[in-house]
Amino acid sequence: MGLRFVADTVMKDAGALGWADVGNREAALIGRCAAGDQSACAELVSGHERMVFQLALHLLGDRDEALDLSQDVFFSVFRTIKNFRGQSALKTWIYRIVINQARNRQRWWRRRHKSEQVSLDQHVAAHGDLRQPGDDTSPDRAFARKQLAERLWGALDRLPFDQRTVIVLREVDGLSYDDIAFSLGVAVGTVKSRLTRARQTLRRQLQEVRA
Repeated sequence: MGLRFVADTVMKDAGALGWADVGNREAALIGRCAAGDQSACAELVSGHERMVFQLALHLLGDRDEALDLSQDVFFSVFRTIKNFRGQSALKTWIYRIVINQARNRQRWWRRRHKSEQVSLDQHVAAHGDLRQPGDDTSPDRAFARKQLAERLWGALDRLPFDQRTVIVLREVDGLSYDDIAFSLGVAVGTVKSRLTRARQTLRRQLQEVRA
């Protein structure tokens, strides 16, 4: 389902923006969105919808939930963009919204739909194929990589939400420690300690699977 329709819901009476740390092009786009420019809102969605969906999928492990959350995220972005003051890159600010909404949704969804969670095969079929265009990997090697992806996603899904989030942000999305700290609303030291615990847990789980 497309996400551009959210442009119709932006605030028309947003106040003036005032920050100095955002690039000129990004600042102009944010200003236009805050002023209710629907073409600017559509541009913002187009530039970030894949990132938002991928992160939501990695955090929730369910395609339909990720799609629903993506729409909610952009509604929230346009409702609050007038408050954005360049305290981070726009992308990092959106990451923070995704994580906060995913945390709330995960708590509700896992309590009520735990037995209906998408299987790892479905998850990997949708997102776990590690092959790249033009990859001439043999079928046996491709199968081994698919099995590895299944084990990794399975181990990742069993992590506590905060540990899973920090692993995804660092190892999948490649965010800096500072950006992760902002996205999570914690100190950099907390990010590093969560990463250490998450990596140790993943390593242990993968060793148990191999055994």
